[in-house]
Amino acid sequence: MKNNKHFVLLRGLLREARHWGQFIKELQEQFPDVDILTPDIPGNGQLYHAVSPKTIACMTDALRQQAPTRSHLKLVALSMGGMIAIDWMTRFPEEIDSVVLINTSVRPISPFYYRLRWTSYPQILKIISHSASQRELDILALTSNKHSHNSRLASDWQQWQKGCPVSTRSAINQLWAAAKFSIKVKPQQPILIITSQTDRLVHHCCGMNLAKAWQTDHVTHKTAGHDLPLDEPAWLANIIKNWLMNQPVVC
Repeated sequence: MKNNKHFVLLRGLLREARHWGQFIKELQEQFPDVDILTPDIPGNGQLYHAVSPKTIACMTDALRQQAPTRSHLKLVALSMGGMIAIDWMTRFPEEIDSVVLINTSVRPISPFYYRLRWTSYPQILKIISHSASQRELDILALTSNKHSHNSRLASDWQQWQKGCPVSTRSAINQLWAAAKFSIKVKPQQPILIITSQTDRLVHHCCGMNLAKAWQTDHVTHKTAGHDLPLDEPAWLANIIKNWLMNQPVVC
């Protein structure tokens, strides 16, 4: 029987629960007695019929409604999901035990040209202008260093987008929410920041700057892309396990 603690996995722009892929299995193997929740942001995945909120705070509120419990939560968050995690643990600190932030960037810690690397602008313009099907290929090519040419994975992503399409309005709202979000206070929960040194979308110094500003734990992977859970799921699950084992028990 599983205990009353839960992992909540938070994805980023235009992504849904299925994009966590093998990482869910790897994390469950490391924590067999903990429930793993993978809620979707409204506008994505199973909630594709809804319109995405225009602010990170409203996304947080929507995701909290999907949690069966609001205590002893351990958040694992990627990219824009990290912004949601920061907002969640700041506004509702009593609900969160710990947080792992992966390739997250926030204002005012890092400038915009690091939060979205200028070298990625041509690819981003293609993503915006291409069809939904081609967009998935573009996103995979930009965010993964290990699976950028994985035709089977690309086909799966295209099928998910076809079955649960993210509307243009939702995509714009998510981009706007991420661009506007900024942090004002340092959260008090234990935080691990993980960055990909070869992230081609967000400069890895964004995570390093945040770890330095907050004086929190920081780990870097040398070869993974922006979608680190996709490129190195077993490594990531193991890092989280080792880190949490060194954290004090929260009762």
